[in-house]
Amino acid sequence: MRFTQVLCGTASAVVLAGLFTAGAVQAQEVEIPTVDSIVVTAQKREQNLQDVPVVVTAVGAKLLQDTGIKDIKDLTILTPGLTVTSTTSEASTTARVRGVGTVGDNPGLESSVGIVIDGVYRPRNGVSFGDLGEMERIEVLKGPQGTLFGKNTSAGVINVVTKEPEFGFAANAEATIGNFNAHGLAASVTGPLFGTETLAGRLYVAARERDGYNDVNNGRGPSDRDQDADQGFYTVRGQLLFVPNDEATFKIIADYTKRDENCCGAVQIRTGPTAGILNLVSGGVALAPTAKPYDRVVYANRGTPSSIEDKGVSLEGNIELPIGELTSITAIRNWRTDNGQDSDFSTADLAYRNKDGTNYSEFLTFTQELRLAGKTGNLDWLVGAFLADEKLETKANFLYGNHYEQYLGRLLSQSAANPAGIANFISILTGRAPNTTFTPGQGLRDSYSQRAKTIALFTSNTLQLTDAFSITAGLRYSADKKDLDTYQTITDGGVGCGIGLSPAGQARIAGIVGPASTPLVVGRLCLPWANPLFNNRGTHQTRTDKEWSGTVKAAYRFSPEVFSYASFARGYKGGGYNLDRTQSSNGLQSGGQGVLPIQDTSFEGEFVDSYEIGLKNTLFNRSVLFNVTGFYQKFTDFQLNTFLGTSFAVRSIPEVVSQGVDVDFLWFTPVRGLSVQSGFTYAKTEYGDQKIPNDPGNALSQLPGSRLSLAPEYSASGSLTYERPVGDNYRARFNVGAKYSSEYNTGSDLFPPKTQEGYTVVNARIGFGAASEAWTVELWGQNILDEEYTQVGFNGFLQGASGLSATNATYVPANDTITYDAFLGAPRTYGVTLRAKF
Repeated sequence: MRFTQVLCGTASAVVLAGLFTAGAVQAQEVEIPTVDSIVVTAQKREQNLQDVPVVVTAVGAKLLQDTGIKDIKDLTILTPGLTVTSTTSEASTTARVRGVGTVGDNPGLESSVGIVIDGVYRPRNGVSFGDLGEMERIEVLKGPQGTLFGKNTSAGVINVVTKEPEFGFAANAEATIGNFNAHGLAASVTGPLFGTETLAGRLYVAARERDGYNDVNNGRGPSDRDQDADQGFYTVRGQLLFVPNDEATFKIIADYTKRDENCCGAVQIRTGPTAGILNLVSGGVALAPTAKPYDRVVYANRGTPSSIEDKGVSLEGNIELPIGELTSITAIRNWRTDNGQDSDFSTADLAYRNKDGTNYSEFLTFTQELRLAGKTGNLDWLVGAFLADEKLETKANFLYGNHYEQYLGRLLSQSAANPAGIANFISILTGRAPNTTFTPGQGLRDSYSQRAKTIALFTSNTLQLTDAFSITAGLRYSADKKDLDTYQTITDGGVGCGIGLSPAGQARIAGIVGPASTPLVVGRLCLPWANPLFNNRGTHQTRTDKEWSGTVKAAYRFSPEVFSYASFARGYKGGGYNLDRTQSSNGLQSGGQGVLPIQDTSFEGEFVDSYEIGLKNTLFNRSVLFNVTGFYQKFTDFQLNTFLGTSFAVRSIPEVVSQGVDVDFLWFTPVRGLSVQSGFTYAKTEYGDQKIPNDPGNALSQLPGSRLSLAPEYSASGSLTYERPVGDNYRARFNVGAKYSSEYNTGSDLFPPKTQEGYTVVNARIGFGAASEAWTVELWGQNILDEEYTQVGFNGFLQGASGLSATNATYVPANDTITYDAFLGAPRTYGVTLRAKF
């Protein structure tokens, strides 16, 4: 059967609203849609929505258009329990389901929430953001999907299906203008290329630009950019569909996307007392004197250029054999991001990353999936294999700015009252000439080369024991092998730290600051990027994980209207390596604060045991869908990637528990053309009470027993769509959607100043055009109430100390001197889109 024939519906209540798209004349000729008309493929086979023992939220093509969804970040407004954030660039993007996800700033970590586009697994969340083109639907599968979707994922899967070629000619185009000088063009064409039903093609092209959301105060430069968080990209996607006979179909997809933008500057959400020293060394106002984050003024003397290139090709074949249907998906993809950064997020020139070809991450990935599915008696069976070969190249630079040495010296002198007396305090400590201990433009230049190979065998089978009762069992065996070669260097050899580590240097420092303060001074001279023990250091590491995962589900239909199920799933996400410098007192992960490079940077795999019980109800003459699912998920060795103030570290958290309820609701109202969908998620997602292991300085002391970052306890979404004819030749369509998230903390360390209060984002769109859809004009707005919210909060670079009590590691607000920075959510945007169909 052709894959498009499967897609007569989608996998949740959300998509149903999007499918009700009949034109003004046609609306009078068709029956009101009902819930039981929808077929889904959430288990890689055709099933009715209300027969599937899986929690799936999906959005169909029309609702994607009505709500202005271009990428997965936009999808959050329609999906309760889904949170998507970006940090240092659009490539550093993280999706979380039910409060669980993987922080995106470290490419060494695989994603707890997997991304699959047209059957092809993507290596990290950040590769799936941008204009995804013409989409058939997006599905969000909640909970571990350890059997059927490519690589193992412990929290969920976002499955994107784009529109395939058609054998009838069609073309469309759109032009958009909006505030922030936004403008964009997109066009597509599809139709037969050979024969009437043998070879068809589809081509989609788009280009979009927008000025930045943020103004930039760049002080004395060298950057002269006055805006940040702009947009500029183009994308091309081509498909060929070949149908040689009734038993086989083949589809080739090739795509290319290029982004050149400036992202992402940060604003202050609290300005600490070190701002005075920053002002002193910069010769001006280095930070917002009083934090007013939603003035959207970024302080940065260095730019944030970002380039992303994503390209790939895939071949999917489906062949009907006497024993079942064979599916093969082969893909090769390349994705690269190059970035620059003002690492101190101020107009003082402390430290920066240079976009010069030595600060990038690049993935080259080959994947092959084979599935054979069939039916024997009362048994629906599926067996398959998955292969992935992933090459990851990461290079990093981190360089001293013109003010690093002076700023660090003033910090160590613990005074800014007498500039003349302390301006060269580092020179006093080391005995070197000014600005030669931490010479501007010098610093670390590291490279990481990782190869990851995955081989997996899997099966999923459903046995229909009676007309009402069935059991589904899935099993997967995965073998993951990773090899990492690391080479680290410091361009100036780490001279300042070298003096601090030598006996003579320590004696000199002790004579100036006293023996009690000497360890602190040496520690500040020997931060990871300045430590000569990393210089010309090469290491090789290898690890292999072999694990079982799977699921068992029991389903019972009480009546044609009521379907129930209970399930258990074991999920798994592979271990890996931290691709950043870390150091400790003994060179081990278990060590306290110190300067010895950690040799073993590996971390263990992440596991989850998930239990669900659900009830799917189809009510009121099949016009209402009301589904409720209770869930309990226990994660062990949860991979937490956290910024410790000087570097990223990965900690294996012994226990994380996520428990709660998912609700989906849909109503095809008696008013023709009016449909309502909504969803609600209650997720209590918390760390266990155990003390976090390997936590030097108690940086993660706030975690035990607390809710995870970016994990709202309550979230709810809703969308109302109304379409009606206007006379005989025109139609109007209205849509309003909203998403509410309750309070949550935005920082991985859970320090209270990073808390985001509950908020609601509202989008709306009004369209008017020809009943035939030959033309349509749409007025639209995103975040129309201009809700102000923080994506991620973090500690300013070397800007203050935490308020942790030295005795019991509790947080004492009066002792907190940190400047807190944040990446903000998007402001209100609005515009006009003109669409045409041919």
